[in-house]
Amino acid sequence: MARTKASLGSGARLTDYLGTSLLARVYPASLIGELLDAHHCNSRRTRRFPATAVAYYCMALSLYPEAAYADVFDAVAQGLAWRNRSLLPPRITAASISVARSRMSWPIFKRLQEVACRPLASARTCPQAFYGGLRLMAIDGSNLEVPDEADNVKAFGYPGSRTGVAGYPQAQCAVLVECATHAIIAANMGAYRDAEWSVCHPLLASLNQTMLCLADRGFNGYEHWCRAKATGAQLLWRCASNRQLPVQRMLSDGSFLSVIRPSTGPRRKDTRAAVAVRVVEYTLPDAEGALGRYRLLTTLLDEHHAPALELAALYHERWEVEGVFDELKTHLHQRRRVLRSKTPDLVRQEFYGWVLTHYAVRWLMYTAATEHHVPPRTLSFVANVQLLRRAQPQSGAFPPSASAPA
Repeated sequence: MARTKASLGSGARLTDYLGTSLLARVYPASLIGELLDAHHCNSRRTRRFPATAVAYYCMALSLYPEAAYADVFDAVAQGLAWRNRSLLPPRITAASISVARSRMSWPIFKRLQEVACRPLASARTCPQAFYGGLRLMAIDGSNLEVPDEADNVKAFGYPGSRTGVAGYPQAQCAVLVECATHAIIAANMGAYRDAEWSVCHPLLASLNQTMLCLADRGFNGYEHWCRAKATGAQLLWRCASNRQLPVQRMLSDGSFLSVIRPSTGPRRKDTRAAVAVRVVEYTLPDAEGALGRYRLLTTLLDEHHAPALELAALYHERWEVEGVFDELKTHLHQRRRVLRSKTPDLVRQEFYGWVLTHYAVRWLMYTAATEHHVPPRTLSFVANVQLLRRAQPQSGAFPPSASAPA
């Protein structure tokens, strides 16, 4: 699909809108170099566009999605100019950029996300990030449109529509998010035709016993519940209001204890397969019909330590993950409908670069909020993205062959 070169106005340069110094602080060049070595993608000889710079470049792409490839390179190249003790950054063609990106295996970015993207909040500086000592996390999925290229169609597939086939193939993505800070802790991408749970399931590896995981109705099957519970995390998931859940014992706060069992297979009637759950039912005030009725399942079985009214209010923290998708798609991606990469591997590379950049912005916001003693949610994501775009790269802030400042 043709792309118009972005215009920044008279006298403006893309380097006035993009900076790599923040990316280098969150993702040190030394760490990226280690991952490049582990995946056999590091530069073996001196290049005008070394592999470490390519990694930062792939993240910078999501900061200005309408800009031409070469203009984004101009911003990243400020660090290369510092490295080469040059007054001017090197020039490089769009074809050379595509070749450099193709050498960069997308699992490097996935691994970087796994290693570097950790929960941000602490109980001291951000108490609203916790409930009963448990860190509030949310998991959910969404769809992304990708370029209409034969390889992308084969890898991801088209969604159906009432008129036949949609205009673009789509990929599914899933994220695990720290609710209070919107930090994406884990992310995965799959084909449109994949079951939603199959895309979300790898994210469970990032849950642990210090967390309380919130999820919507798509994740309350017996097997899903058991696998998530096995991580040690506590769960608070919504389920269908008409699901059959036998009342084992009513509790003093109006919730009740029940069990869930496999819906099919030889264990369906095996009492040993039953898993104890607590059910919280409530209706939102001023909401009409079924939309206002909620039924929650939780592993928090003690109504004295986790009263039903508190859990009902707490569940709506799950909507913070919808805010994350809005930040990714609307504000960071600037309403661009379609990712720009034309092959499946580069689509995945672009996706993880996008996620890494989002985390870097959220890291900046949390750091600023902590230093100034204000809640992270009082800061504007849009304003901080714009600030990052305006920041001219500092000389030497991103030396590709050396560690960035901690």
